[in-house]
Amino acid sequence: MTIIRRISALFAALALCGSAVAQEGKLKIATVDMQQLFKEYHRTNEAQKEINVERARIQKDNNDRLATIRELDNQLQTMRKQLEDPTIAQSKKETVFNDWNVKQQEGIALDRERREFLTRRNQLLNEKMVQRMKGILEEIRKLVEEKAKAEDYDYVFDKSGLSTSQVPFFLYTKDATDITAVLLKELNKDAPAESKPSEDVSSGPGSPSSEDAKGAGDGQ
Repeated sequence: MTIIRRISALFAALALCGSAVAQEGKLKIATVDMQQLFKEYHRTNEAQKEINVERARIQKDNNDRLATIRELDNQLQTMRKQLEDPTIAQSKKETVFNDWNVKQQEGIALDRERREFLTRRNQLLNEKMVQRMKGILEEIRKLVEEKAKAEDYDYVFDKSGLSTSQVPFFLYTKDATDITAVLLKELNKDAPAESKPSEDVSSGPGSPSSEDAKGAGDGQ
């Protein structure tokens, strides 16, 4: 939501400046719900699906690595039992102990590599997600600007924008036209027939949320 709030703050700043230099006559004002446009734009849904596919791929790779580490751990457990078995000769135990040490170090290295892999891949995915969502928001912003110029609006306010105290910037705007539906129709005019807004996209793409930052990290 950070990006949407910045855009809203910009609109608010423009409104304050404009009020001091308002020309004679009635201002033509419109409102738009940027959050709704973002959530229901088909390209947002497509981007989310791609991100989910990549996240699932990361999780699968992580699970494969975990399976290898667990198999190694099972071997260590078997060797540990041999070391504790009084019926096994001491010379044999020494050989088993050396092998146990080697496999233990191998397991530690594999798990460290797995964790580094998971962190690296999730960071790259989060960066890719943020850049993709920024691009979508910029596309929406440009459409809003084009619509405002074409319809000769003096100001267009984002009614979904919240202040730092989570209170809407604009509680009331007189004689304002809501152009959200018109813009949404324009955004989705070329949407594939099977493309529908995803329930997963519940907020704007500011800094990745804690869940996004975790990504496939649940397997750690």
